[in-house]
Amino acid sequence: MIGHAIRDERSDRAVWLDEQSGPIEPRNIYGVTKFAAEQLCRLIAEEHGLSVIALRTGRFFPEEDDTHRSLSGENMKANELLNRRLTVEDAAAAHVAALERDGLDGYRLYLASAPTPFDRADAAELRRDAAGVIAQHFPEAPALYAAKGWALPASIGRVYDSSALCRDLGFRFESDFAAVLRALERGDPMPFAHDASYTSPAEGLFR
Repeated sequence: MIGHAIRDERSDRAVWLDEQSGPIEPRNIYGVTKFAAEQLCRLIAEEHGLSVIALRTGRFFPEEDDTHRSLSGENMKANELLNRRLTVEDAAAAHVAALERDGLDGYRLYLASAPTPFDRADAAELRRDAAGVIAQHFPEAPALYAAKGWALPASIGRVYDSSALCRDLGFRFESDFAAVLRALERGDPMPFAHDASYTSPAEGLFR
């Protein structure tokens, strides 16, 4: 539900996105309907005194992304766990945690994305030299990526912050960028689903 300016990463610093970010400016009908659904949930919570939790999830699809062709699908997904992605398993677990959470009154909105290693002080440098910032947080990352033939992002234009979800729901993500590096070091499978031949069911609706 971000606007074109954030989507096109026009700022000279990474935009920090959390539950207070705004204004909401959906750039297509998909975003419009998501925002409308959130507002319906808010109205129902207010009018009926219900506890309602809405989650804005980052990316968690297993298929290739046709908006980025410069990297392999796995490389891109690994990079996105730094700032805008979560695994399918964590997405499901976050929804279960929301369903099971007691003691939160009214309407609550949370962003769900793997915990970012960055903080707001990194925003300007992330836009200029993301690979350098990543190496500061994870000194082993450049060598592990090079051995795999992968590339770290040169620039990061936005960061999704899910700290409120973790704090209020007591939720713990099982996979993050550190898990990617552990898998690379050990030669284990990646901690996220990826299938280059997978086609989303939605694709078949428009063919």
